[in-house]
This record gives sequence, structure tokens and C-alpha cells, in this order.
Amino acid sequence: MATRVICYGLGPIGQGIARLALSRPSITVVGAVDLDPAKVGRDLGEVLGGPPLGVLVSERISALATANADVVLHATGSALARVSGQLTEIMALGADIVSTCEELSYPWTTQPQLAAELDTAARRAGVTILGTGVNPGYAMDALPLMLTAPCASVEAVRVLRIVDAARRRGPLQKKVGAGLSPAAFAAQVAAGTVRHVGLPESLHMLATSLGWQLDRTDDQIEAIIAEREIVTEFAHVLPGQVAGVRQIASGLRAGKELLRLELRMYVGAPNPQDTIEIDGNPPIKLTIEGGLHGDIATAAMVINAVASVAHAVPGLASMADAPLVHYW
Repeated sequence: MATRVICYGLGPIGQGIARLALSRPSITVVGAVDLDPAKVGRDLGEVLGGPPLGVLVSERISALATANADVVLHATGSALARVSGQLTEIMALGADIVSTCEELSYPWTTQPQLAAELDTAARRAGVTILGTGVNPGYAMDALPLMLTAPCASVEAVRVLRIVDAARRRGPLQKKVGAGLSPAAFAAQVAAGTVRHVGLPESLHMLATSLGWQLDRTDDQIEAIIAEREIVTEFAHVLPGQVAGVRQIASGLRAGKELLRLELRMYVGAPNPQDTIEIDGNPPIKLTIEGGLHGDIATAAMVINAVASVAHAVPGLASMADAPLVHYW
């Protein structure tokens, strides 16, 4: 029997998730939700640029109470505090949740009270909540954690992710500050509007899963300045302007760096890659040449996690403890 899903959030990522869901014979899309008045009431197929599907976009999830969805694919925002109300409304339908909310990937350390509240509510509703995507959710946390499986001991873990933001959607290029002056970049970093969301959550997922008590964590953000003119579909960057962001989250104990997660995301980045190094017995190094394309991989992670949440125990799960997510 096909899994019945609702697509909640039809921005660029949400639309990618919906298209992939529609391509899977094991999934039936029974509803869609978005707050954009230009999308509400329209056929989902039309919103996606295709033929009608007979599924109209609703403004509220409560309007789909009779859709009997098994899972809601949620992609509306990065900040957990802003989307927690939406998650509560979904749980009232008795549906599992797979969400792209970055701060939901592992909120137990960064937002413990809200994490506990969601966990309790999910257990009472008999549903599972899982936050996932390519990063956080895979490249810089779940994948490094899985790579430690054959290690008799682990002393340190380092992850380097280099992303050419020119290949990504417009909102992401804006989020990394492409085209800003260095002064404007600094101001937006201070305001919290320019940064990759989820790196602290990845750090804490790794530390907790590996049983490491950290004395200190650091989160550094700096601009990567363009040395040449770069033109993308969404941005025009001149030499001396900001091409993107370099962000490092590190975890230390007794002055030793046990965890280092470094993300370089900027337009025109050469040699995109995902590299994981584990100092252990045996030592392990893995490089994914070209790196994982975030938009494609995030949609795939969400769809492939549908089977995982179906077999998970009720509550707030993470990629560290949910049943193994894989293609199905």
C-alpha cells in the first residue's frame, strides 16, 4: 500500500520534495499546504509547472484532517521556534513528520525545553518527528557518525564541506551574502540573517552520539571575498564584494579540538567536495568529489526518510537514532 503524504511548504525546496514524491509509485500525495495567497486554491500540479493532479493547495493543515495522511513532508522554515506551532498542528492529525527545519535536526542541546515539549507531544500523539536534509541531517553529522562504525577508537572528527553556491537556488545565495559589501555582510552576521543554520546542531549530534562531553564550543563566521567578477542567475558579484561564507563549528575538551565542522559556501567555489576525516583506529578519510548538491539531496533525504519514520518509535527522533535512512 502506498504511503499517503501531505506536502507542507511549496517554496523551492518544498516543490522539489513534492516533485520527487510524485515520482515515487510507493507514495501518494493527498494534500498540499502553503501560506502564499498566490498558491492557495490552485492545483498542486499547476504550482509545480505540470498538469493538474486533482490536489488543491490549502492554506492550513487543519483543512486536510480527513485526508488520512501517514506522513507530512514539512519545509517551511529554518528556525524551530517559528515552526513549532505548525508541527503541533500536524501532530493533531496523527501523522508522522519529516521536516527540513535545520534547528529541528538535533535541538536537545541548543533548545532543550522546546525539544522536550515536542518529544512529549509526539509520544502522546503516537507519531514520530524527524528533522533531516543534506546539511544538517547527513553530510556533516549522520554520515560522519556512520563512518565511525568500524573504529575501535575515535580521537577526533573533522568535516569539510565546500559548496559552489552559484549552482544553488536564489534564496541560498542571498543567505550566504553573495554580492554584499564586507560591511553589510558583518552587519547581517550580527543580525543573524547571514549564516548557515544547523551547524551547532550537527556538532552536538556528533558529540552526544560519540559520548563526548565538550568543555567549549565555538562558532566562527567570516566572509569569503570575491577575487574576480562572478555572475549567476541570481547574483552579480564584483571583486572585493562578498562571494559567500566560511563557517566553522568546533568542539573542544581539555583544550583539544575533538570536532571541527567547516563549511565554505560561496559562488564560484572551485573543487566542491564533502570530506570527512576520522582520527581513530583505523583512521578513515572519505571525500565525495564534487560534493552533494544540496537541493537535490535534501529532497531525496526527506523522501527516503518516509520509510524510516514509519518504523521509528513515537517521539522526537534524529538521524542519529532513527532507523537507517536509505533509498527505497
